[in-house]
Amino acid sequence: MSTPIGRMLMGSDGTALTELCLEDWWWAKTSPTSNARTAGTSDLPVLLQTREWLDAYFVGKRPSLDSAPPLAAHGTTFQHEVWRLVAEIPYGQTVSYGELAAELSERRGGGRMAAQAVGGAVKRNPITIIVPCHRVVGAGKAFGGYGGRLDIKAELLEHEGVDLSRFDLRDHSISQNVR
Repeated sequence: MSTPIGRMLMGSDGTALTELCLEDWWWAKTSPTSNARTAGTSDLPVLLQTREWLDAYFVGKRPSLDSAPPLAAHGTTFQHEVWRLVAEIPYGQTVSYGELAAELSERRGGGRMAAQAVGGAVKRNPITIIVPCHRVVGAGKAFGGYGGRLDIKAELLEHEGVDLSRFDLRDHSISQNVR
């Protein structure tokens, strides 16, 4: 599917969305020639629903997770816990890796949770935008990483109305594109 940020690939198990990313991202498992994209699969209801959700997102309608297609990302129990938290981050807002770690610790009943462990799970999110990992940022003025490309993260956050001037983007290759 073509989008304002580039061509996106969708993977499905036939009922639920298993992957959503730009075609050149490192974790992309689905390729234009893979078995998951044979003739007729593009008409699957889950893929049509994904297209509708993305269309709404890119025109600024703020679609909710409730209107998203069924999701069936492959990952560990810990990754699924983190992805559920990421899915709760409201449109146009950001949360730090440390804040996510603290929230996960609280939901688990206490104890310590490393922001780095949460960051690793966020990085492995296979369903971008719908599970909005671009809304997770570093502490303070740190922009943080992004499993795709930082310029795409900046573009998505700007699309959602996030003020990027609060981040120190001087050390990132995106600083020329964002400022």
